[in-house]
Amino acid sequence: MFIDIAKIKVKAGDGGDGAVAFHREKYVASGGPDGGDGGRGGDIVFRVDTNLSTLADFRYKRKYTAERGENGRGKRCSGKSAPPLIILVPRGTIIRNAETGRIMADMSSDEDVVIAKGGRGGWGNTHFATPTRQTPRFAKPGTPGEAFELQLELKLLADVGLVGYPNVGKSTLVSVVSEAKPNIANYHFTTITPVLGVVRMQAGTSFVMADIPGLIEGAWQGVGLGHQFLRHVERCRMLIHIVDVSGSEGRDPKEDFRIINEELRKFNPELAERPMVVAGNKCDLTSDEQVEDFRKFVEEQGYAFFPIMAAIRYGVDPLLNKVTEMLSALPPVARFEAEPEPVKPAEEFTQAHVDIRVEDGVYFVEGEWLLKLISTVNFDDYESLQYFQRVLINTGVIDALREAGIHEGDTVSMYDLEFDFVD
Repeated sequence: MFIDIAKIKVKAGDGGDGAVAFHREKYVASGGPDGGDGGRGGDIVFRVDTNLSTLADFRYKRKYTAERGENGRGKRCSGKSAPPLIILVPRGTIIRNAETGRIMADMSSDEDVVIAKGGRGGWGNTHFATPTRQTPRFAKPGTPGEAFELQLELKLLADVGLVGYPNVGKSTLVSVVSEAKPNIANYHFTTITPVLGVVRMQAGTSFVMADIPGLIEGAWQGVGLGHQFLRHVERCRMLIHIVDVSGSEGRDPKEDFRIINEELRKFNPELAERPMVVAGNKCDLTSDEQVEDFRKFVEEQGYAFFPIMAAIRYGVDPLLNKVTEMLSALPPVARFEAEPEPVKPAEEFTQAHVDIRVEDGVYFVEGEWLLKLISTVNFDDYESLQYFQRVLINTGVIDALREAGIHEGDTVSMYDLEFDFVD
């Protein structure tokens, strides 16, 4: 079964907790703290698998959780970091944040992409020893790993897309110019899944051709199979519009041509501007006058026209030569850039809940929203630091610290961020 859309939930591993431990050895007095740090949680990593062609693996398994990092131990032993959880997807998969629609990755290359980062390991009590705090009896817990609900959408990577009504000869053309073996029969919707074929030319060049299941009027609204597969046309560098010029099924070729172009435009206006050539198939079933009339109609709209008989490969070579010539001047297959997570203006942050606890004079401040905020701040940049301070003021965190009894110079700990409070 061809599945090209899936929704899953991913959760990176939480970081391990830091350890509270003290060095104890015979004849050694006041060994001091030696609690180790927790290990890092496992990342969620997506990887392209060329053996996959659909998202069917995600039809039943919808939740993916990476392992948690190990807790720290005594003798300054750090916990083991968890391995990443690798999720395999077919090439051309777009990964979106299901909640916001933001594109997080386009899995079109062979590079792995980290979608959710594992939580950082907490510090052991070794880190909190000072001349005035020689026996800290606390450590930091690990931070939680990132979690997302993801929308996976497969958009096939092809140089040329074949579009047209059902049963006009798209699958036949793919079968005679490549080694692809699509289903071919004299009825509508024989092809119910996109088929890719590699066309190898004599000059040593090649390109990928995609047989897109037949479109009909209303495809952009979900009529027939068109709405399900129109997304696969979006990446194609150019299109071959195949038309049954004989009108063997009682339709007008000119009207067919107009309707399919309109369906492409309604689905995505950019598709209407995509470079295209027109192939008039089944020209042996009609008169030369009708073929020439259709040629004139097509060329008046600025498209090159090629009469063909796909089943016997008549007229196919000039069509392929024209396609090769056009592809040499076109940009590569479209790829979607990952969109950065939008930064919320500091003024829009309002009163937010935080948990504050005090241990040995250290004020620990925690909150799920605060962890996400810290991950977006560059503390080496002055403006970014000012932004962070404004958010702490606007959300009432500074006031909450004052109510908890903090004084100037006391230590504030927010996950892996630690600073002295300045009033």
